[in-house]
Amino acid sequence: MCDARLFGPQINSLSPDRPVGVVDMIGADTVSGLAARVLDQAPPRFALAGLSMGGIVAMEVVRQAAQRVVGLALMDTNPLAEADTVRSRRGPQMARACAGRLYDVMRDEMKPNYLARGPERQNVLDLCMEMAMDLGPEVFCTQSVALRDRPDQTDTLRNYACPSLVLCGREDGLCPLSRHELMHGLLPRSTLVVIDGAGHLPCLENPAETTRALRDWLKEIDHEHRTSDPAEVG
Repeated sequence: MCDARLFGPQINSLSPDRPVGVVDMIGADTVSGLAARVLDQAPPRFALAGLSMGGIVAMEVVRQAAQRVVGLALMDTNPLAEADTVRSRRGPQMARACAGRLYDVMRDEMKPNYLARGPERQNVLDLCMEMAMDLGPEVFCTQSVALRDRPDQTDTLRNYACPSLVLCGREDGLCPLSRHELMHGLLPRSTLVVIDGAGHLPCLENPAETTRALRDWLKEIDHEHRTSDPAEVG
């Protein structure tokens, strides 16, 4: 339930040096359909970063078209299929949202789990609520269905051999460090970065450290392309 404002600090920092595009997670109620939207909007070859649900969709993009993805950054996300305990909560949440109580769902059941405590916590929470309410209950329900029915992507990661970044906030209560250690172990060429003083949204909670990690990952991709056979790079 976020839009491009989620990556505002990174877009501002990275876009002067390279083209940066954002695809919102709307327009389909399956992870495969959302990944197809990304591929329709992306250039022939691209580096791909995704956070939370965006990371889940990014893994599906790699499953569908790994040859187009020159580098992968997975942030505060989960490669596994939905746990039964989480799946059981989806229906009541969607019912409340469709009954005009989206704000309550986001406030009571989701946003409190998102962030670490710090001086900017309330400002980030306010932005998250604003993004969620701007997207509305229909998007909440289609995203919930996509997340509920998502596939396991461990084999996708195991078979992806381009430069990869696995990043998370140390205090992420939704996608804990153990999930990122799993992804780091699966990806053959990955770097694990843990952001202190951040929870589920380090791009907003600690934007400088998050941007630094993304910039290092992009430099690794650039270096690989400079040293590769031009005929292979395309």
